[in-house]
Formats: sequence, structure tokens, C-alpha cells
Amino acid sequence: MLKKFFLNSLSSFVGTMVAIGVCGLALVFLVIGLVARIGLSSETASVKNRSVLVIDLSGSISESERAPEMDLQELVLSQGINKPQALNVLVKAIDEAASNKNVKAVYLKCGGVSAAPATLSALRAALVEFKKSGKKIYAYGDSMSQGDYYVATAADSLFLNPEGSVGIQGMGSTTMFFKGLFDKIGIKFTAIKVGTYKSAVEPYVQETMSEPARAQLDTLFNTMWGEVRGSIAEARGIKPERIDSLIDKDYIFLGQGDEARKARLVDALTYERQMDSKIAALIGEKKADDVNFVTPQILVGSSDFGKASGSQVAVLYAEGEIQETTDGGINCHKLVPVIVELADNDDVKALVLRVNSPGGSVFGSQQIAEALRYFKSKGKPFVVSMGDYAASGGYWISADADRIFANALTITGSIGIFGLIPDASELATKLGLGLETVATSPDALFPNVLKSLTPGQTEALQKMINKGYDQFIARVANGRNLPESKVRAIAEGRVWSGLAAKELGLVDEIGGVGDAVKWAAKKANLGDNYGVGLYPENESSIWDLLSATGTIEATARFEQIGVGGLPVPAMRKAWIMLQRKPEQALMVPVKVYL
Repeated sequence: MLKKFFLNSLSSFVGTMVAIGVCGLALVFLVIGLVARIGLSSETASVKNRSVLVIDLSGSISESERAPEMDLQELVLSQGINKPQALNVLVKAIDEAASNKNVKAVYLKCGGVSAAPATLSALRAALVEFKKSGKKIYAYGDSMSQGDYYVATAADSLFLNPEGSVGIQGMGSTTMFFKGLFDKIGIKFTAIKVGTYKSAVEPYVQETMSEPARAQLDTLFNTMWGEVRGSIAEARGIKPERIDSLIDKDYIFLGQGDEARKARLVDALTYERQMDSKIAALIGEKKADDVNFVTPQILVGSSDFGKASGSQVAVLYAEGEIQETTDGGINCHKLVPVIVELADNDDVKALVLRVNSPGGSVFGSQQIAEALRYFKSKGKPFVVSMGDYAASGGYWISADADRIFANALTITGSIGIFGLIPDASELATKLGLGLETVATSPDALFPNVLKSLTPGQTEALQKMINKGYDQFIARVANGRNLPESKVRAIAEGRVWSGLAAKELGLVDEIGGVGDAVKWAAKKANLGDNYGVGLYPENESSIWDLLSATGTIEATARFEQIGVGGLPVPAMRKAWIMLQRKPEQALMVPVKVYL
């Protein structure tokens, strides 16, 4: 109904989206032509003796090496488009470096990494494990963001540019409230929810954050920061309280290299041009030319990464928002057949579902959960490994696992459901649209985006949401073997860190994908005779061509397009919201970065 309304009535809105699409296609064809002319380069280096694995801590990090989504906001507002690095490739490369006799050390080049805390924690844990091999890790940055520095503290030696700084500042996030924006567009929302802390609806119906929402985030961030701060302090041999003092009293993030060195945050000051020679000397070579610097892709390319045959543990990646129609995120209609195929595949002896999702559609979550029940019916172990987020619908699809692993900094829980029903009658008036409805019943066109909900409709929706919440509670209670009363006490839409979730029984162990795979293999009695298969299979896209040429610079920007001069990101947000089904199991819209 909502889609039909927009296609038939909001012609100027759709026209805007089409115009952007045309411009985007023009850019794509332009780049394809560029690729055809310059050709695609390929890395030809090998893992020979005196190699050093170089990890570039810059840009974003995704869960796996999948084709990135076409993000309109990034296309319009950013300097260009970059394919993110893959966490599973980075971790595998570090593991390979530990056992490869030709690799002498790891070199971290800090350049402003952008990733959620759990991703950085997983990367750091892999580096800490690498050090057990007896090999060294060295890190350098012109400046180090907090995310860079958190990972880099796993290094044996930290080098900083004399004019650089260490950006430790604490942890937090900003939630954007859209009510004022939608008021300008002419769209209002009726929110129906279950759970005191189920605050995902707040940005659309309130102008400020509620006290319960603020309280849960305050607890969450303090718990997570305590973990990050403790790891940094332990690695650098200083007290955790000293970290807080450096932030709040010394404003160390505004200082320069010498201040960071005196505070024992780094070991030495140097310039980047000197680092290759330093690395050579540190691994016992006379000059930089004697060192073979290799990328994670080269190291992983020489392994059997993801190339399982015969008995295997399948690692299935479920990343993004859960919906039924989107090409990005977790499309239940695409993921369910993969789960069924894995269940029916005799070579697949166990499944590790890697969940990195804030939730989404209740219907989509239910379909995925049913497919996972089918997998378990085959007598195969089903294990969950949680990434940055496994909340709301993300927890819904996790709850029935035989074992749940999470990172200490994972954000999970958010057991609750909400509904958002839009009313675009004011928008229609602004556009000069006159609409007449003829129907056999007042509810024939429900939900009607041109009219407010009636009291009867609101009551019926509340009953639907309540029923969905009860189903959610029952699923968690059965899956986690907990009394429903306890689940209700820790539900209410509240989010928890991985550490807190373990204490509450929502998570079994703190660990990563590797730990989950080992547990699943042991549960399936595979011994050491198994491979690891990665699913779904990676599908190449136009963005692979784009990223092959490096960053694609936009030659023009669209600054003000749309109804009433509203910016494109606002229009896109409205479009996405109006396409969603009313019933959602989605966590509070919060992005946390270090």
C-alpha cells in the first residue's frame, strides 16, 4: 500500500529518486570506461623469506569480503567510494602470519580506522594471539585515532609522528531525531511498542531522548569503555584511572607526540619515511629493501581460506538490517534458501551463524528462525557468533542456538517489538494532491497513509505487537533455557554489552568466530578432519570494479534536491521508513565507534 501510494501519487518524490539513479548510472558507466582503458591491476607479491605482514588501519571494516552496498548517501556526500576491508580476511591473515615461517612480524599502519568496538576488539584479540608465536608487532601513526590506538596497543612497540597525537577521548554516540524533519516533509508517525527501553521509535515521534533510553546507553557505554580502557591500561603498564585523567584533565587528544610519549602512551617518536628502515632493523635486516612487505590479501590468498571440501563447518554471514525486500542487509528470502541448502548438504556437519545485525522485520526474523530450526532438525550443531550487533531481530535469530559466542563489546539484547504507522496526509496537501477513497469498509485500505489511525485500529495493532513480543519472550526462554519471568525482567527492549549478556544468560561464552567454529566441530565429533566453508558465496558487483581503480572522486555534488529543498539523505531516510512493514524488531538506532 505504501509503495503503491508513492508510485502513483508522489511523482515529484519519485522523480527525484530517478534523477539520482540516472546520475549514479552515468557515474558507473564513466568508471567502467575508465577501468577498460587503464586495466585492472593485480598484486603479484609472494610470501617469501623476510616478509612482514602490513595491516592498514584506515577506512571501514566489514564482516566478510562481500560486495559493498551502493549507499546513496555515501555517493552524494562523500569524497568517493571505497570497498571496506574484511574482518575475516584480516584475522585469517594474522593467524597465517603466526604459523608461516617466512613472516617475521606484523606492521600496523594507523590511518583512522572506522569500525565498531567489537570489530576492533576481535582484530586486537587476533593480534594478541599472534604474539604467542614469539613474533613481534610494530605500530606507527602520523596520528592515532582512538580506534587505531586501541588495536595498536597490542603491539610490542608504538611509534608516533612527533607532530601527531593519540586521540583517546572515551566512548559515546549521537542519536539523530527525525521528528522535526518529518514534520517539515508532512509525515507523522503513530508509534506502538512493547518495552520500556524499546527506544527505536523515539527518533520518529519525539524531539529528544527519553530518560530510560539515556540510562541504558549510559550503562552500556560505561561498561564497554571500562573494557577498552582496561585493555589499553594493561598493555601500556599504567592505571586505568590515569587514562581518564589524560582525557579529562590533560586533553591528551589535543596534545602532540612528546606529550603522548611522556604519558607512556607510545614508545618513540619518528617520521613515516623512517619506518621501513626501522622495521628492517627490528627484524634483523640491514636495509628496508631486504624486507618483503605483504598485504593480508596476499597472505590469505596462499592459504585454503574458505575453500572447504568434504566434511566442513559452515560459517554463514548475516550482516545488516533484516528485511524482506532489500538487496542489501539480510534479505530473509535470500538467506533462508541458503540455510536450507546447508541443512540438506551432507558435507556440512555444523553451522556457525555470524550475526552482525541490529534487527529489523519481525516477519523476516521469523522466517530465518524457522529455517534454523529446520537445520537443527537434521541433528547438526547450530552455533552463533555475534559481531558488533546481535540485537532485537538479530537476537531473535540467535536465541535457539546450541551455543552463543559474543565479543565483550558486542551490543545485544533489545528484546522488544515496535510498530510505526505513517500518516502522509499533510504531505499530500503540500504537493497539491486531491485524493478520494471509495471502499467497502473503513479498514479496506488499512494502513491508509492519508489518514490517522482510528482508536480501533490502534488497539488492534497494540494486540498484534503484544502477541509478537510474547512470541519473542517464549523463543528466548526456550532457546536459552530460562524462566519466562527472568527473560521478561531483562527484556523490555534493553540493550546489553556482550559481557553483561553473558552474566544474564543471554550469551554463553566470550569469544570470536574461531572459537565458535572449534566448539561446533567438537560438538559434531569432527576432530581435526574438517574444513571451514564461507557462505553465502561472494557475488561480484560493479563496486568491485570501482574499488579496483582506487577511490572514485565525484565530479559533482547534489546538495539540495527534493521536496521543499530537502537534502537527499533526508529524502532517502523517508523513503526507507515508508517502505518498512509496520511490525519491527529493531534496536535503538545508535552507532558506536571508538
